[in-house]
Amino acid sequence: MHPVRAQIRFAMALSVGAVVSGLAAMGLLALTVRQLLESPGKLPLPVMVAALGCTVLSFVLRKTSFDQSHYAAFRLEKILRMNISDHLARVSMGDIEAAGAGALSKVLYDDVKALHVFVADSTPLYARAYAAPVMTLCMLLWLDWRLALGATTVLVFGFGILSLAMRNRTEMVRLYNEARERVSASIIEFVQAMPVVRTFDSGKATFGRYQQALEGYLEMLTRWYRESGFPARFSFAVLNPMPTLAVLLWLGTWLIWQDTLSFAHWLAVLLIGTGMAEAMMPMMMLGHMIDKVKLSIARIYEVMNIPDLPVPASGAELFPADASVCFENVSFRYGKGDEDALVDVSFTVPSGSVAALVGPSGAGKSTVARLIPRFWDVTSGRILIGGADVGRIASDLLMQQVAFVFQDTFLFADTIAANIRLGVPDADMDAVMAAAKAAQAHDFIQALPQGYDTLAGERGVFLSGGQRQRITIARAILQNRPILVLDEATAYADPENEAALVVALSELMRGKTVIMVAHRLATIRDADQILVFDKGRLAEAGRHEDLVVANGTYARLWRSFEQAQIWALAGSTISGDNQQTATI
Repeated sequence: MHPVRAQIRFAMALSVGAVVSGLAAMGLLALTVRQLLESPGKLPLPVMVAALGCTVLSFVLRKTSFDQSHYAAFRLEKILRMNISDHLARVSMGDIEAAGAGALSKVLYDDVKALHVFVADSTPLYARAYAAPVMTLCMLLWLDWRLALGATTVLVFGFGILSLAMRNRTEMVRLYNEARERVSASIIEFVQAMPVVRTFDSGKATFGRYQQALEGYLEMLTRWYRESGFPARFSFAVLNPMPTLAVLLWLGTWLIWQDTLSFAHWLAVLLIGTGMAEAMMPMMMLGHMIDKVKLSIARIYEVMNIPDLPVPASGAELFPADASVCFENVSFRYGKGDEDALVDVSFTVPSGSVAALVGPSGAGKSTVARLIPRFWDVTSGRILIGGADVGRIASDLLMQQVAFVFQDTFLFADTIAANIRLGVPDADMDAVMAAAKAAQAHDFIQALPQGYDTLAGERGVFLSGGQRQRITIARAILQNRPILVLDEATAYADPENEAALVVALSELMRGKTVIMVAHRLATIRDADQILVFDKGRLAEAGRHEDLVVANGTYARLWRSFEQAQIWALAGSTISGDNQQTATI
């Protein structure tokens, strides 16, 4: 960060130099007029050349300052994005999920960009807003203290009126920013939800929220304008250069009439005197820019203050002995004040076995799956992989033990091959194709226009849900990690795709420790053990046949599942046994 700070200070110094050169040019012009008046037949060439040189120097310094401030802003933007990305790589996945992809994207792009704009544009303004009026006042005092007092009086009077208009400025800025955020959120909601909106309410409800946000924004602006009212508008008129120039003209004329001021001095004051008033607008612009960037800085700090996931000290790391997974009296809550999502959960999944997690929605199944790779740290108890506490396994090593296939797939806007290689960038094409064949994806990939070089599109938009899921399975097969976590991997598949997915998953599960979360109970009948969760507790554990006979939570879920299989549209029957079906 230090090189950027030094570059910003250098840009400020150049901008101050531009102000000094500009004032010097004005002074030299006044001196030129004085020498012409004193010696009409003699051209003051040296002074004229000096005035031209100062003018050119002022332009060069201002342009160089502008360039340096923008170079510093570009460097700052890169550094901030790299630092935020590095920090997010060290925090828990749970905290990232809690923050939300949209909010983090806004920080990484919009808020960092806002800071870039501030540094690029405000750096030259600092010199115009602060250095220019101070130096102008010093020169006016040197030329004539009476005229300097007159110019200063105008500005003091203007700022006094402006202070009346800015009594509630902090509160109004807060309300203004909140109103803007509501408008932005409503626009995003309206655009993203367009298919649903057009289907269900023709846009009336969602557009109504958008319209309400706009009306609230307009009401806020109207209130701000009304409350600031006359003092704001009058103060802007006073702080305009014209009132200062008028005072200097009137006062200078009177002093010349009194024969206490020379014409040359008066001319120099007229050329220089409006510098203080001209600095007022940059000063107000700077204040507005600071108010805008404060929110972005606060959001950046908020992200950077997310605590890092604790890592074991160097030399104290543990290494898994096998691919078993063990929960020992694990309790977990998502945040302070929240209810426990898991309560005193204990179970063991031996290496190479298959465990299915079932239960009603909200029972804690997905929480169990996400605790294995330390998306969060447990509140109490511990989780062991191969006998080693996950909290004492290095993060990179832990990730090398666990592969995931979730119901929500994510593909990058890259080639199919690059998406399969994710995590194994050095894999050759033969390995990629072998993984795709095992995942039942090779045939449809070959049918694509460029085969494995076909672009998947943003989030895999050019592929169907089942195709995206098989590519993520190919990715997991290529990674070949000993523990596999499946979270509703076939939830959104149609019958044809589900058949291919089942074959692909069977290939993926071979020889691995598998923990699968499933609502479709037919897919887990042959699991080595079924763990039944209810309200965050492990209610039952065993094989399918034993749990059905036990007539507990699992038996209730199984009966509901069987009943769901015979539901059909009214009037239809199950083929083969003439059994009347329940109607929807």
